[in-house]
Amino acid sequence: MEQFVVSARKYRPQTFKDVVGQQTITNTLINAIDNNHLAQALLFTGPRGVGKTTCARILARKINQEGYDDPNEDFAFNVFELDAASNNSVDDIRNLIDQVRIPPQTGKYKVYIIDEVHMLSAAAFNAFLKTLEEPPRHAIFILATTEKHKIIPTILSRCQIFDFKRITINDAKNHLAEVATSQGVSFEEDALQIIAQKADGAMRDALSIFDRVVSYCGNNLTRQAVAENLSVLDFDYYLKVTDLIIQNDIPNLLLAYNDILAKGFDGQHFVTGLASHFRNLMVCKNPATVQLLEVSEESKNLFYQQALKLDQYVLIEAIGIANECDLKFKNSQNQRLLVELCLMQLASLTQNTEKKNPVHS
Repeated sequence: MEQFVVSARKYRPQTFKDVVGQQTITNTLINAIDNNHLAQALLFTGPRGVGKTTCARILARKINQEGYDDPNEDFAFNVFELDAASNNSVDDIRNLIDQVRIPPQTGKYKVYIIDEVHMLSAAAFNAFLKTLEEPPRHAIFILATTEKHKIIPTILSRCQIFDFKRITINDAKNHLAEVATSQGVSFEEDALQIIAQKADGAMRDALSIFDRVVSYCGNNLTRQAVAENLSVLDFDYYLKVTDLIIQNDIPNLLLAYNDILAKGFDGQHFVTGLASHFRNLMVCKNPATVQLLEVSEESKNLFYQQALKLDQYVLIEAIGIANECDLKFKNSQNQRLLVELCLMQLASLTQNTEKKNPVHS
């Protein structure tokens, strides 16, 4: 049986153009290499799973490839990775400094990638300062961290800083589509949208979730199956609940909420999702803001049709009621009743509108 390699490793980018969602940084690095403008100390900072270590490895390989015959050479002996989370003492840094003095056997540079650099002790940081400021010509340091604020200013001032951003839902979705196609997995666009949203800006997380749902669904990813596996309240629920609110149907609203609780969903999760749904309907009201709606094109029509049934000021009131319920949820002694009251108030909104505005009835 062939060993399974997780997608995050299997599809790890090998060149800068393969890196997802960090074009400004990759372009800057490519130009710096081409123009011989690369600093000897770089700091890559940003959230987890967005490509910091990947870019460091690609950079290490690219700067050594110049004038070298074999394009497949990965220069593994020129790249030294140190995990500062477990090697954070002064002795670890002193060992590193001793190694730095020795020039590389092949290629032009030795590249030292120090991951989670914010975990170094204060003494280790201080021991590292002089070498970081004046490294040998053959040495390049790439520091990577998720918590820039924990790094002392004297280290920051010696580095060229690159801020990696969270991967957008759209970029993550497009990359997942490429991965799914290469694996022969058929998918609904909304299924990948859910995975991209769940990953919360981290490409590595998106690929890990993708592996998990493929194990569950097989080679056909449907929106319903993915939402079920990831315990996500699909927007279908919110469309149905909002239809019941529009119809002032309080009994069925309470039954629908009971059904959501029976499926194991948290009441606060439902309320925050409902507030976001009203916000999405508000966004549909204006062609200029419709691009803020992060759903597939076919689903946008469902939101648009429902948005037509609600006045703008009703939506503003609805967002306010749902948001207030969210704020009170943690401290409430009877959380179920609080959400049910919120739903009743929402249903009464449209009823009150009809009374106030006989033109609409």
